[in-house]
Amino acid sequence: MFDTLSDRLSATFKNLRGKGRLSEADIDATAREIRIALLEADVALPVVRSFIKNVKERALGAEVSRALNPAQQVLKIVNDELITILGGETRRLRFAKQPPTVIMLAGLQGAGKTTLAGKLGKWLKEQGHSPLLVAADLQRPNAVNQLSVVAERAGVAVYAPEPGNGVGDPVKVAKDSIDFAKSKVHDIVIVDTAGRLGIDAEMMQQAADIRDAVGPDEILFVVDAMIGQDAVNTAEAFRDGVGFDGVVLSKLDGDARGGAALSIRQITGKPIMFASNGEKLDDFDAFHPDRMASRILDMGDLLTLIEQAEKTFSQEEAQKMASKLASKKGQDFTLDDFLSQMEQVRKMGSISKLLGMLPGMGQIKDQIANLDERDVDRTAAIIKSMTPAERQDPTIINGSRRARIARGSGVEVSAVKSLVERFFEARKMMSRMAQGGMPGMPGIPGMGGGPGRQKKQQKKAKGKQRSGNPMKRKQQELEEAARRAAAAEGANAFGLPQQGGQDFELPDEFKKFMG
Repeated sequence: MFDTLSDRLSATFKNLRGKGRLSEADIDATAREIRIALLEADVALPVVRSFIKNVKERALGAEVSRALNPAQQVLKIVNDELITILGGETRRLRFAKQPPTVIMLAGLQGAGKTTLAGKLGKWLKEQGHSPLLVAADLQRPNAVNQLSVVAERAGVAVYAPEPGNGVGDPVKVAKDSIDFAKSKVHDIVIVDTAGRLGIDAEMMQQAADIRDAVGPDEILFVVDAMIGQDAVNTAEAFRDGVGFDGVVLSKLDGDARGGAALSIRQITGKPIMFASNGEKLDDFDAFHPDRMASRILDMGDLLTLIEQAEKTFSQEEAQKMASKLASKKGQDFTLDDFLSQMEQVRKMGSISKLLGMLPGMGQIKDQIANLDERDVDRTAAIIKSMTPAERQDPTIINGSRRARIARGSGVEVSAVKSLVERFFEARKMMSRMAQGGMPGMPGIPGMGGGPGRQKKQQKKAKGKQRSGNPMKRKQQELEEAARRAAAAEGANAFGLPQQGGQDFELPDEFKKFMG
């Protein structure tokens, strides 16, 4: 959604690189580019004015003029201001002291309230709660059936005593659901209410009556992030007519310009609490202003990526794989392990979405967008077409075996050969990384030095020559053997034993060579 805005801001900051000092003219030009980028993203004009004013004031202040890298400092200022207009801190749900906690969903028809009820229910269930979905939208055709289907897919309970389609009293259904939840020991009640294609008095009155009947702990306003500036107007109407405690942005995976997300918090004063960014029930999470700002500025969202990985990968499995990779040349890591890891990654979601969470991926977003997710399935098919022996030791795969595997997986023989070759290269690289010996990657702890350091070490090793004197050469060999023995028995980095703090001494039979 924020691709256009992200591209414009990235281009703006790129123009600042390499400048040792920023003049007032540079800051004015940068502010003008940021203003154009925000307006093109459909951000409300009052929000743009406030944003630019704060950025210019801070950019002209001492914090930039004294900075070693002014371009990075301006980027930090913009990031801080984006976090501010998006809400600052993550707003969590408030739970009732005495269950059940009642959450009421409000919004226009088509905003995605019913689907979001299922997403929220599944999200809360994964956190150990027992949610109940309530079908209080009795006007939209098949709304009750849709909620029942969504609840079944989410694995949560549903309360739908009325058939809907214009039949039944939504206020009574919402009120009765509280007693039902208490009797069935549900600690959270999520009430799905009716909407309209536009704001009208009847809809507002019904929503207000349901609010008064159930006394919700949280009223969440669900807004379609793709409707642009009208989202702000609708939010203001609901705030004044019914009132709400937080905003849920739906359809964040759309191709709209994203101005609603940057405007609605500043205009209404209500925090954005959740974001829905896909059609699947798992495409839902709490809204983190700092992470969203990082995505907009192409700085990635590693925290969300780590959280998704923690949900999918077990600590025991991760340690098991690490120990296999740390073995000699990683030979314990087989194609079975590779297949298992690949399937775990697929459970985390779309590969393109995962790559989009990495910093700097905005520069290759076209390649990411054109990524064929079926390549992973084809790779899995190739591995599954191998025999257990071939997965354990791919070196035995010869020409006839490749032909058989290709027929079984429906691919070309060259694809099988390429996969095996890439597996060996990947295993070698991951093994070196696991052992902390990845040369050529400067500045990464535990992964070796860069090319300059490698050459220096090579040069140093080349300059260390053996003595031509047989006695001295024998002495050097004995000293080297002693150092290796000390290291094997737990010596420290200087070749001295760790225990007792005593100096290392050679055995008596070697002392005669020391001279």
